Amino acid sequence: MTAEVTPSRSTQPGSASFIDPQALMRIKSLQWRAKVVVEGFLSGLHRSPYHGFSVEFSEYREYSPGDDLRYLDWRLLARSDRYYIKRFEEETNLRCYLLVDRSRSMGYGSLSYDKDEYARTVAATLAYFLLTQRDAVGLLTFDAHVVDYLPARFRPGHLHRLMLCLERQISGTGTSLDVPIAQVARTVNKRGLIVLISDFLAPVDSLQKQLGYLRSRGHEILLLRILDPREVDFRFDDASMFQDLESGAQRYVDPQSARQEYLQRFEQHARQVREMCDHLEIDLHQLITDQPLDRALFDLLSAGMRRKRRPMRHAGDRRRREAATA
Repeated sequence: MTAEVTPSRSTQPGSASFIDPQALMRIKSLQWRAKVVVEGFLSGLHRSPYHGFSVEFSEYREYSPGDDLRYLDWRLLARSDRYYIKRFEEETNLRCYLLVDRSRSMGYGSLSYDKDEYARTVAATLAYFLLTQRDAVGLLTFDAHVVDYLPARFRPGHLHRLMLCLERQISGTGTSLDVPIAQVARTVNKRGLIVLISDFLAPVDSLQKQLGYLRSRGHEILLLRILDPREVDFRFDDASMFQDLESGAQRYVDPQSARQEYLQRFEQHARQVREMCDHLEIDLHQLITDQPLDRALFDLLSAGMRRKRRPMRHAGDRRRREAATA
């Protein structure tokens, strides 16, 4: 580890102490970053009154009289003064695919790091967390084309391969949200959770049809929208040249006169994304890059609990949904 990380207190009562992303990004190793976030998250979750919230994903359960003390987690007992039994399962609980946008638009950042760095850290954190819970995790990175693809697995060395793919630098230009979804639809037969990590700064006209097809096949979908603070509020002071990172086009912009129109168009696009997700019953969460990454884990767990409570669709529902998205 190359930097000391000091947790900052969360505003959510009883939850984990969230870690300042500025401090976290000073850790050079992507896997170490993920480890710091996950361990802090689990420690805080076990201390909180919401520890039962993670039951679907956790490899722990509370001790009950008569349980075999050989499986008691003594380290956790020393840290939290709570009794937990390690749970061992023969099969994985979940099959998850992480789809990570590596297009040039993700290279924008007004902080000391950009959206791509933040998104890769989110993906690494989710992969680390799921694999420690004995779940199978796959990865697909993309720009206008699929860059890397790893099937969902739980085996020694798989986490290392995932991290190597995520550590590669951006090389693409444009974004095609249809490409990774079509790849998953062709290759993933067993139902699971699809986590799409992107800024979604691309046309979403055909995205609804592609996501609707995945939903009709029984997959649960979680969209994590990664945005820089300046993309949300457009608080630039001076008129200057603005460059489109994907097309290379440049335009001279006076932020004071352009801000209102920008915000209107930005909100219109965001509303389209929200309406699509509402229609397809897809979970959508927005992560601003100055926010702690721990929240991505809460979003994942929240989506998992909703998935557990959501009733299964029958064939008639599937046909009607496919017709609605055609």
